[in-house]
Amino acid sequence: MADSKNVEKQLDELEHLKEKSNYLRGTIKEGLQDPITGAISAEDTKLLKFHGSYQQDDRDIRDERRRQKLEPAYQFMIRVRAPGGVTTPEQWLVLDDLAEKYADGTVKLTTRQSFQYHGVLKRNLKTTMKEINDTLLSTLAACGDVNRNVMCNPNPYQSEVHREVYYLAGKMSDHFSPRTGAYHEIWLDKEKIVDTSNNPEEVEPIYGKTYLPRKFKIGIAVPPSNDIDVFSQDIGLIAILEDGELTGFNVSVGGGMGMTHGNSKTYPQIGRVIGFTPKENALDVAEKIITIQRDHGNRSDRKNARFKYTVDRMGLDWIKEELNRRLGWKLEESRPYQFEHNGDRYGWVEGDGKWHYTLFIQNGRVKDTEDYQLKTALREIAKIHTGDLRLTPNQNLIIANVTHEKKNEIQDLLDRYGIAEGKHYSGLRRNSMACVALPTCGLAMAESERYLPSLVTKIEDILEEAGLSEEEIVIRMSGCPNGCSRPGLAEIAFIGKAPGKYNMYLGGGFAGERLNKLYLENIGEEEILESLRPILFQYKEERKEGEHFGDFVIRAGYVAEVHSGLDFHS
Repeated sequence: MADSKNVEKQLDELEHLKEKSNYLRGTIKEGLQDPITGAISAEDTKLLKFHGSYQQDDRDIRDERRRQKLEPAYQFMIRVRAPGGVTTPEQWLVLDDLAEKYADGTVKLTTRQSFQYHGVLKRNLKTTMKEINDTLLSTLAACGDVNRNVMCNPNPYQSEVHREVYYLAGKMSDHFSPRTGAYHEIWLDKEKIVDTSNNPEEVEPIYGKTYLPRKFKIGIAVPPSNDIDVFSQDIGLIAILEDGELTGFNVSVGGGMGMTHGNSKTYPQIGRVIGFTPKENALDVAEKIITIQRDHGNRSDRKNARFKYTVDRMGLDWIKEELNRRLGWKLEESRPYQFEHNGDRYGWVEGDGKWHYTLFIQNGRVKDTEDYQLKTALREIAKIHTGDLRLTPNQNLIIANVTHEKKNEIQDLLDRYGIAEGKHYSGLRRNSMACVALPTCGLAMAESERYLPSLVTKIEDILEEAGLSEEEIVIRMSGCPNGCSRPGLAEIAFIGKAPGKYNMYLGGGFAGERLNKLYLENIGEEEILESLRPILFQYKEERKEGEHFGDFVIRAGYVAEVHSGLDFHS
């Protein structure tokens, strides 16, 4: 770290923990065997994230348990890593069964095309992890200071391109997975194997002993769809097609949604395109960018440790020069592309000789209720489906590669269980997204998944009155400023401040190309509806042809246009 722009301060304590963890082992194995408590040690909870799990507790009953002098109702969230969000019907059936046996009976489809379980008890944690692994899926690197699940467009307009981008997503996911044997030893009872004659200890060839300064995210978008929100990624790859063939990718760097309330040195940021790479070099480019963050990221202040801050601190020109130096060749000039939206295409779509059905799943929660047997319906579909199932970046599900023969059978099941495609919902609800938040997320300051549906219903009443029921408007809610639902890119966004209180942001780009701006701070539902009502009616009367809501609120002067995260708080 000789460069003067690098951060040379006292290392964050987690850096020391990673270094002494013996490549992510810590004492996790021993902690799992302790029957006295439902928790593991504080240090091990930090290491556990690298293995794909967070320790949590049920915050709905936290105070009651404290009054009863009981320890919190500890439980674990498990995140399953599925590159590109693709699973087989057989895998789906196992994941469905695990939710019933060990979790809270539901499956959460995440905004990164992963699965999450909630409510897993410590005594069931190892068994659940092992059974996930038996399906040829994994939880390794689903969390932690490493590259996370690699996203890709699950249903491109050019359907044959999915094969290539999905292959690259899987290749990157494998390439950037930690090489430590800790995962197999702790969860799969494998013996530690180290060749002491030639290699006295393990080696992480890309990450090193302390891994990355913070989490890292990669996504592959295929225009005209920006469903993965490519500019929210640390590395965004934008597919460039010529004559229908994938030739390579424009490379975007330094996106990220998280920030901290009251800390102006933290902010969401959009990625910036730095050039073009032929497709055969994309993996090499991604690796070299990751090593730049490894070597120059902030390891003293985790709130400023994401790659976006490294890019802003070092400068975009320096990043490009350093990348070209490490590659030994230069990126080409970026090539033209155009995004039109960042949502999903609902219902049946034909392509590449097969059918694909995109199903709207509100906030990604797969469960049965008394009047909507979604989980059961999907289980029955998986039993007869011969294609695959794809998680979308908007928490929805594609029943993909359906043969002409199976299409009618699957439609019959959808009809039998009354499962509605997204077209039956309002344009606002189709474009809604929420993180988990309360009661399980320890970072949540306010409700999100449990609250957004009812808020959307009340906003829908205003939209119907204004004659805007079918208007496509991107709305997102996050229970805290970490931004898991990518609220910084939404046309209307709510970020939790306290129970029942949110900051409201307006003006994000409909295609995910622009950040939004704070409009009102620390408001509740009554103020939300009162403030949105006149804006929506004015939008109805004064919008230009084809003008999206996020563009209108900027033109009408409600908020200023944000060109960079550096302007987010100004």
